[in-house]
Amino acid sequence: MKALRLSVIVVSRHRKAALIRCLTALTQQGHFATEVIVVADPEGVAAVRALKGAFKTAAFDIPNISAARNLGLSMAAGEVVAFIDDDAVPEPTWGGRLVAPFADPKVVAATGFIRGRNGISYQWRAMEVDALGCDHPLEVPMAGVTLLAGTASRAVKTTGTNCAFRTAALRAIGGFDPAFRFYLDEADVNLRLAPVGVTAIVPSAQVHHGYLASGTRRADRVPLDLTEIAASSAVFLRRHAPEGLEQGKAALWQDQRARALRHMIAGGIEPRDVRRLMASLETGWAEGMGRVVAALPALPKPDTAFKRLRGLFPRPRIYLFGRRGELETLIAKAERQVVKGQITTILCLSWGWRRHRYSFDPRGFWLQTGGLWGRSDRDGPRPGRVTHRQRIDDEIERLAGFGH
Repeated sequence: MKALRLSVIVVSRHRKAALIRCLTALTQQGHFATEVIVVADPEGVAAVRALKGAFKTAAFDIPNISAARNLGLSMAAGEVVAFIDDDAVPEPTWGGRLVAPFADPKVVAATGFIRGRNGISYQWRAMEVDALGCDHPLEVPMAGVTLLAGTASRAVKTTGTNCAFRTAALRAIGGFDPAFRFYLDEADVNLRLAPVGVTAIVPSAQVHHGYLASGTRRADRVPLDLTEIAASSAVFLRRHAPEGLEQGKAALWQDQRARALRHMIAGGIEPRDVRRLMASLETGWAEGMGRVVAALPALPKPDTAFKRLRGLFPRPRIYLFGRRGELETLIAKAERQVVKGQITTILCLSWGWRRHRYSFDPRGFWLQTGGLWGRSDRDGPRPGRVTHRQRIDDEIERLAGFGH
């Protein structure tokens, strides 16, 4: 059976270094039939065009992620289209695992799991979203794929940095609504697409997401402005639950005030910042109430051919390991393996109980650091007094368990 072609869309704005890191990881994907489309500001596009890679590019420098995604969708020639954020990196198996469920014609959407800033703990697993925009956790098996049907009032929620859609189905519903410049844009698509088919939850299709600073939040996730959150919430409720408009507004105010107060108590912002944030919420709500909410016309098919990235194929992962004093030597070895096209992970453990971190280096390799007796899985027991080689073997086994 012929492999489904996958179009991966990356939207980026004024985060060139993060974008290049994301693209470096995408060039290590194992799914042969993959093209990558970058929609970015002019400086980002120029940096991408300077790379050695057959990327499709489009310049777009407006703070509207839905419009940017639709621009990418207009260039997507694959049967399946996937989205990932520029401040995220995928595991090498991500694309192949995310696209596989679409062999079933009933599947119109898919989503995977997301690792957070330390590269080990989960930031996002499985959720449903309702017509008020509220999330509801789902319990699904870690192994295999779970297929779930939804309705126009409750559907599986796909998060924007790890999701895929059957391209024809997404175009048929009009793609993303530009009225959602940021926030609830995927949830809106999920509810509009749910009556068409089922969504696949693929825990092993994993992405690492670090939350870089943006125009609406700092790198530590402290909000800078709530205007678009309020505006998108108003649009969402007007479209999906107009009878719950006041209820949804009250819940939004309660949640965002509690969020701001938590950051104030933690020392991230001052009382005057809380007042400013709540004022921006009022401004955004009024703006969202004035935005057009209408049926979206179907989007046309692209007039560009599929532009497959070269050099993509499934590859076994190579592990290099040693102690802290050997890190520079290990990095030099890893860089040589990357040039050869190998997926390479360094495990560099020092003496002590320091918690482990796992990340993708912009030079093209993965790196795990921490103490010999430190926790990797934050929810697991503290490791005993193991030898260096025993701990390395344990970590390789753990990594293999979450997608390698």
